[in-house]
Amino acid sequence: MAVPKRKHSNSRSGKRRSHDQLKGRQLQLCPKCGEPKPSHVVCPNEHCGHYMGRQMVQAAS
Repeated sequence: MAVPKRKHSNSRSGKRRSHDQLKGRQLQLCPKCGEPKPSHVVCPNEHCGHYMGRQMVQAAS
């Protein structure tokens, strides 16, 4: 079994982990109300509630 001969330095570990950060959520504009929302999700706007051109959630009165 391969075993490292020396400890990796903090700098080397940091370089390896430089691409592990979280990325921001991809948002799209709702075609009905124009609010930004995640794709493939019902519009969270309380007056909209549309998904794929259909009313999925009743608007709050």
